[in-house]
Amino acid sequence: MTDARVRHGRASLALSFFVQGVTFALLVTRIPAIQDRYGISNGLLPVFLAAVPILAGAGSVVTEKVVARMRPGSVLRWAQPVVLLALLGVGAGSALWEAALALGVFGLAVGALDASMNMMGVSLQRAYGRSIMLGFHAAYSLGGIAGASMAWAGAHWDLSLLVSYLPTVAVLLPVAFIGSRWYVDGASVEQGPGEAQGKGATSVSFTLLMPLCLVMSFAYIGDSTVSNWSAKYLQDVLGSSEQLSTVPYNVYMVTTLLGRAVGDFGVRRFGAVAVVRFGSVLAATGFGVVAVAGGAWVGMLGFTLLGLGLCVIVPQTFAAAGRMFPGASDTAVARLNVFNYVGFLVGSPLVGALGDAWSYRGAMLVPMVLVLATLVYAKSFGAEPARYGGGHDRPHTVDVG
Repeated sequence: MTDARVRHGRASLALSFFVQGVTFALLVTRIPAIQDRYGISNGLLPVFLAAVPILAGAGSVVTEKVVARMRPGSVLRWAQPVVLLALLGVGAGSALWEAALALGVFGLAVGALDASMNMMGVSLQRAYGRSIMLGFHAAYSLGGIAGASMAWAGAHWDLSLLVSYLPTVAVLLPVAFIGSRWYVDGASVEQGPGEAQGKGATSVSFTLLMPLCLVMSFAYIGDSTVSNWSAKYLQDVLGSSEQLSTVPYNVYMVTTLLGRAVGDFGVRRFGAVAVVRFGSVLAATGFGVVAVAGGAWVGMLGFTLLGLGLCVIVPQTFAAAGRMFPGASDTAVARLNVFNYVGFLVGSPLVGALGDAWSYRGAMLVPMVLVLATLVYAKSFGAEPARYGGGHDRPHTVDVG
């Protein structure tokens, strides 16, 4: 394999992360329009919203089994078009069962997509021999900003979901499919084409992986708090205008992009453990500022700190799983990815229940404490590889610049 192929593989994978960022943002930012189109009641809406991450978790579990027989790149090559077509299906349907079917397919496919993308990212980082994982997630954040902007334009011009989604899918579908021609599985740098990953390796120890699973859940509880409650918090608790209440999530996404764009340099300079510790403290400080804010602008400062802090944790959690189980990184990443959806499922209802029963200011302290708990598990980000047979203890590196 030439160094040029590895660089092309990195670029094509970054493109996939970008496309997925656009796609997911287009779905979640138009939930009110989806509810209106299909006449989904307020009581039924949480069921639809919960079904997507539950099915995504199932998709991630299935992917763990599938990649035992084929490369993650093959899974990603087909999962991404299915996700895009499912998004289009959400916009094209009219009956409730059509919405349920499209969202079900979206959930299953997005679980396979998330797992396979991060499997490839981890293996490419091992091939590079230095931190590049945050760059992939920066591409996802950039896609999220682009998708949210497209959704805003669709809502502003009162476009139907189909009219909003069709041009985007028409452009991104062929782009993603053509880009998949250059996918490179970093494991093939270390192994022959017919050699299975982790040959001679022991199974993934859930005991060793559990600290990273908890960190993943804590990070997504924090992320879902911002995604689902920042606008309501600013408007109802801090007394902002409706227009101003839409700003924190955009600010959060921009700071997430900026943090991830420079995060790999921090990991190379100071190490993953130090970067995760700093991110955890910064994110917890952001939650604290939000909880005590006296006005909207101070609240937005808190959400800014949150974006800069949380953004480094998830990519480094995937990378740490790859380092911990270098001979079975695909399995470790697939299992870890399930806790992405666990955190997403827990976060929003948890804050809502605490806000109603206690106060929304107090509710912000719970994700603050959970994010701080990451400090307890920070050493796992610098853990030595689990012992494997067959000489797989050390990652192979290539000089790719």
